[in-house]
Amino acid sequence: MPTIPAVVDSIASVESLLAPSPADAVAAEVRAGLTSDPKTLSPWLFYDEEGSRLFEQITELPEYYLTRAERSLFTAHADEIIALAAEPSGTDPAPMLTLIELGAGTATKTGILLAAAVRRQRTVVYQPVDVSETALAEATENIRTNIPGVTVRCQVADYTTQALPLNRLPNTRTLALYIGSSIGNFSPAAARDVLRNLRAQLLPGEKLLLGTDLAPCESKTVAELEAAYNDASGVTAAFNRNVLVRLNRELGADFEPDAFEHKALWNARESRMEMHLVSQSAQKVSIPANSSGPVLRVNFKAGESIHTENSYKFTPERIRELLESAGFSLTRTWRNSEHVFAINLATAI
Repeated sequence: MPTIPAVVDSIASVESLLAPSPADAVAAEVRAGLTSDPKTLSPWLFYDEEGSRLFEQITELPEYYLTRAERSLFTAHADEIIALAAEPSGTDPAPMLTLIELGAGTATKTGILLAAAVRRQRTVVYQPVDVSETALAEATENIRTNIPGVTVRCQVADYTTQALPLNRLPNTRTLALYIGSSIGNFSPAAARDVLRNLRAQLLPGEKLLLGTDLAPCESKTVAELEAAYNDASGVTAAFNRNVLVRLNRELGADFEPDAFEHKALWNARESRMEMHLVSQSAQKVSIPANSSGPVLRVNFKAGESIHTENSYKFTPERIRELLESAGFSLTRTWRNSEHVFAINLATAI
């Protein structure tokens, strides 16, 4: 596994602020989810080292249009985005930007924006936040190698439950990034709360760049959407089942991952894609006692599912409503030519 270097050359500097995630968080999340009705597992559990690797594979699949669409928008509009985020205001004629990113992963697309920021101001501080130390280590190494002028300050954190580690630098303006349609993994109320938490740490006038996958329309069919979450090569299925492998390894559970079928379906009423792990037969799973409680024995009926992920899809109206409910005003939206994906620049009010 790559490690974040403690000492680097003058091309870029790296400040590691990594801290281990609470050991009991997985156990508590699993106990709560598997004793609920219906059974659930939180999608943040996907992202152990193997899950992060599999997700990076997913982003390169032909069926997974989201990454390509967002990357093309960044390529076309990065300089404009950075210029708008750093637009002079009042007595601050030419502010330096600091970029913070929630759920950064390996930051492959973010590099396009960082390069634009370096073109504008020669140096930039980048603060990626993610639950995966492996992904952050890879992101740091890639940025350090390929984008001179970037200082990276990483933090391993679950930004949905922990205070955001926004390190405000003097005489700078923050551009917050929440891209990749990650906001779609939350219910409408939870998405609003995540953005409100972020808004509370921004100053009026600072910007948020939000990536949103769009709902089916004339140029985007439900079949195309479902294929993005159930690829022909089975990578997404492996990604989904890997959460059970993680629970076996970290909690001593005795899941048989192949006894669960990956299922992806479009829920039109909720405007979301859903991922499930469906038990192929009646079975019983045991999870040893831990700090969250005694031995947990979970019974599954044939056909019963564990709901592992939601991915909400947005209309332009819903994007605006979400941002306004969280204390932002929509400044500018860019959509690709097929109108399947949008990036939205919003201003803290």
